[in-house]
Amino acid sequence: MTIQALQKSASSIRRAAVIGSGVMGAGIAAHLANAGMRVTLLDVVPQSLTADEERQGLTLADAKVRNRLAAAAVAKMGKSQPAQLYDSSWAARITPGNLTDHLDALGEADWIVEAVVERLDIKQQVLAVIESARSPGSIVSTNTSGLSAASMAEGRSEEFRRHFGVTHFFNPPRYMKLVEIVATADTSPEVVRLLTEVCEKRLGKGVVLAKDTPNFIANRIGTYGMLVTLADMLAFGLTVEEADALTGPTMGRPKTATLRMLDIVGLDTLLHVVDNVRERSSDSAEQAVFARPALLEQLVAAGRLGEKTGAGFYRKIKGKNGSEIESLRLDTLEYGPKRPVSSPVIDASKTAKGAAGKVKALLGSDPRDRYAKFAWSTIKKTLLYAAGQVGIIADSLSDIDRAMRWGFNWELGPFELWDAIGLRNSVQRMQKEGDRVPEWVLSWLEAGNESFYRMQGDERVYAASGAYQAESAEPDTISLAALKAAGKTVFSTSGASLIDLGDEVALLEFHSPNNAIGGDILAAITRSSKEVSQNWRGLVLANDGRHFCVGANLMLLLMEAQSGDWDEVEEIIRFFQGSMLQLKRLDRPVVAAPHRMTLGGGVEACLPADQIIYSPETYFGLVETGVGLIPAGGGCKEAAAMAAHRALAASSGKPGGDLQPHLNTLFETIALAKASTSGFEVSRIGLMRPQDRVIMRQEARIAEAKRAVLALDRAGYSPPAEERIRVAGREGGAVLKVAVQAMRLSGHISKHDALIAGKLGSVLAGGDIQPGAEVSEQYLLDLECEAFLSLCGERKTQERMSHMLATGKPLRN
Repeated sequence: MTIQALQKSASSIRRAAVIGSGVMGAGIAAHLANAGMRVTLLDVVPQSLTADEERQGLTLADAKVRNRLAAAAVAKMGKSQPAQLYDSSWAARITPGNLTDHLDALGEADWIVEAVVERLDIKQQVLAVIESARSPGSIVSTNTSGLSAASMAEGRSEEFRRHFGVTHFFNPPRYMKLVEIVATADTSPEVVRLLTEVCEKRLGKGVVLAKDTPNFIANRIGTYGMLVTLADMLAFGLTVEEADALTGPTMGRPKTATLRMLDIVGLDTLLHVVDNVRERSSDSAEQAVFARPALLEQLVAAGRLGEKTGAGFYRKIKGKNGSEIESLRLDTLEYGPKRPVSSPVIDASKTAKGAAGKVKALLGSDPRDRYAKFAWSTIKKTLLYAAGQVGIIADSLSDIDRAMRWGFNWELGPFELWDAIGLRNSVQRMQKEGDRVPEWVLSWLEAGNESFYRMQGDERVYAASGAYQAESAEPDTISLAALKAAGKTVFSTSGASLIDLGDEVALLEFHSPNNAIGGDILAAITRSSKEVSQNWRGLVLANDGRHFCVGANLMLLLMEAQSGDWDEVEEIIRFFQGSMLQLKRLDRPVVAAPHRMTLGGGVEACLPADQIIYSPETYFGLVETGVGLIPAGGGCKEAAAMAAHRALAASSGKPGGDLQPHLNTLFETIALAKASTSGFEVSRIGLMRPQDRVIMRQEARIAEAKRAVLALDRAGYSPPAEERIRVAGREGGAVLKVAVQAMRLSGHISKHDALIAGKLGSVLAGGDIQPGAEVSEQYLLDLECEAFLSLCGERKTQERMSHMLATGKPLRN
């Protein structure tokens, strides 16, 4: 491969090699396999035998021993939690080996990723070995969290350096969106372009271009934020719990906040990152900021490194009623019971909507409040530090914001946060308090600008070189927020909005709490069906919420069941079923694009669609049995239809194929409340249809769904006719009943589980009817409704519903 060959697209990268099978190396190898690449995973040859190898009579010359490290990493992939692979069988795409015996494999690789220990000398040695075996023109990248790319490439040939750069994946590689790409002065722009394209399009990542500075972008800003939080926690006399209560969701950041996150990362790891910045910085002020905190040094010296040693700022101990969490007492460095934190400041933030609203509420409270002072101090320092790094760690403030959102899961990057709290007023407050604000920020305000970002037409622009510049869009993405800001909302209710996607395609967005389906969403579906039929070419079902849909509004159902208002419960079910039928019968194509949690009613909202475009991180399942119910929004009816279609396909289109094996699979999936661990695994649990598919980039799902709608429309779309569904009948139901009884007798399920499963099996088989009979869709919907109503009246079902609402976890009773 030559530089000219790099003009190819990302699809030209077919074979990869990863050096280093530790946590990051194995995770990167797994995700390359997720993208369909054939991967060779190499590590060093062990220098000694394990006790198990000695018992087997193996020697250091045996391949099993020599490949042990990489082979063990591959073996763990199928069992890892969280899962590294989208499908556990894809571990077969990875070939384990060692750097001594299988070095020639590097010559076949289009892309070689070095992911060994974070030591410059060792990385330099490994890169020298890679150069001796790679083919000219192959790309080589290092996964490092902050070592100098230029230093690593020292001593390598000019051709190697042109093809070398940093691809810094965040852990775990499958789930974390950010990849920081860092080029050296010698890296070919074509290599940067191809790496960016591969990471974005093949791996589904968000790429930012970072400069070759200590710890790049996200770790640089994130580490600084952790350091000022530690310092301010002590300065304001806060407890560990108080600091985390104020630096988590109240600031638009993850629940892990600061100190819990430090425990996960490792306190010794943070010290390593701090040292790296301090030792490579020539700025005395920055060196002082990145001095080692005495508290961290004390904890590390005592072996309290966080989760990996069982204790850090928190520790988990076994109590009488299970595990209990204790927190560190900063005055004694002893542990005590974790204490709840509450105050008007925190309460105001909790009740505010959105990250911007939460932070404004936090800072807008009584300025004399200790919590408000702490929050302002930590936020102020982080904003000023980030502003001082523009042009140093990244060329644009947009890349800094994206790095913090994608790498640290902040809801708002530092400059977006600055806009949210009010740029001009906050700068005036900083100056009044004697802080030095970067000159470019003051010049920006003096020019009459009031924010770093603003909407210009339907695109977002940001502050750059004295003028607003269009923010580079992620490839193949459609922003619903931008469309709504541009006035593209057709109608909006409390639970959903219909949005114009362009090209006469509309999108129905759920935005109720947790996107749970209630009457407001069902009414919007009905209204959208009529609107789209009259004025649009098709409809997309998707949203930008944290999850697509967690199911039906369980609280509403429980309240009606507990009050014994069965007519109201039946009306809710019939409304749900009717809304789903409207989607299925719509005379325009409908494409669903779910993401993340898509459970219960969320699945039932997708199944009427002509096609489902899954994002890779889609957790899809009809899980109603977990709350003592069965699917009754058409889920059972659609499952019975799937079984019939598969039986027909298995018999090459001849009627009379065996329904039972297909019915058994779907019964097990629904009865055990199985949900997929990825979009790809929907097929494994039996809920994917032939026309459905998965795409690698979650952010591209709406654009892809829109294309699918237009393709169906161009093909001359006509809605599916109401079908007659062949069912297994009483004999098929009896087979399922025997399976339920066997599980009950073996103690695997409770008496109530057996009741639920029995009703489910009867509905899926079509009730007490002749085997092979063909029934209408409404017949199966009626069976669903009857079974659902009877289960709602069961005390143990109501207990399960109450427990799920209170704890978020299923109850087995």
